Amino acid sequence: MTTHLILLRGINVSGHNMIKMEVLKTTLENIGFQNVRTYIQSGNVFVDTGEESPSKVGFQIKQEIFRSLGLEVPVVVINKNDLESCFKNNSYLKNTGDIKKLYVAFISKELTNSALDELKISQFKPDEASVDKSRIYIKYDVGAGKTRLDQKYIEKKLNVTATIRNWNTVTKLLEIYNG
Repeated sequence: MTTHLILLRGINVSGHNMIKMEVLKTTLENIGFQNVRTYIQSGNVFVDTGEESPSKVGFQIKQEIFRSLGLEVPVVVINKNDLESCFKNNSYLKNTGDIKKLYVAFISKELTNSALDELKISQFKPDEASVDKSRIYIKYDVGAGKTRLDQKYIEKKLNVTATIRNWNTVTKLLEIYNG
């Protein structure tokens, strides 16, 4: 069995794409996923499956959410190594006293070395960002709600699916993985 972490983007936000976690859990169990568990209402779901391909798992979940619930929900699938890499490779973690300003954008595919240039991060100063494979580490100066360097901007500039989690959530998700 392989455990995948499914990150759903844009659910249960401001009354849009409302999905109760118990309904989501049942929906995924009904199509064969095992040991389905959720963390908070923002769409963090662990599933066990015989399927090892993250892209196939993500596609299957996206299709089933649309079929069963009628919602078009972008999905990013990551594994335990992805989360562990966040702690090893996030340079902002070492250089900030306020982890409330730290976020990670999980991206649907590996980014090129030029992705940081394509994002034109300098226009968002004093916010900062760095790219690491299929993750973008973000350090917001004021806060996530007051920046234009958000998931929509990242998706448009890089032509990817992205979903952003705060550092506290990333930490908790790794704790759950280590369970």
